[in-house]
Amino acid sequence: MIKLLFIAAIISLICRLITRRWPWDYLSAKSPRAKAVAKARVLLGISAKANRSEIFEAHKRLITIVHPDRGGTNESVHEANAARDLLLDELP
Repeated sequence: MIKLLFIAAIISLICRLITRRWPWDYLSAKSPRAKAVAKARVLLGISAKANRSEIFEAHKRLITIVHPDRGGTNESVHEANAARDLLLDELP
């Protein structure tokens, strides 16, 4: 029994060193809002510590790429706007 606990501890430490997350972190599910915020950050290409001006700059960059006048779609513009609004709501 002690051998199994020792092996589990070693595997947990290896997982922590490789992925920078504990194995039990994978078991807890993120809330839908947290997933949406993470997706919005990836879409705009900003970090979690981005401030208001960085969010607006990233949104402006994305809009210049996906605007319908430049070959984008209305749907992609709506996604960019929704991502901006969501991230602005998350600011303190």
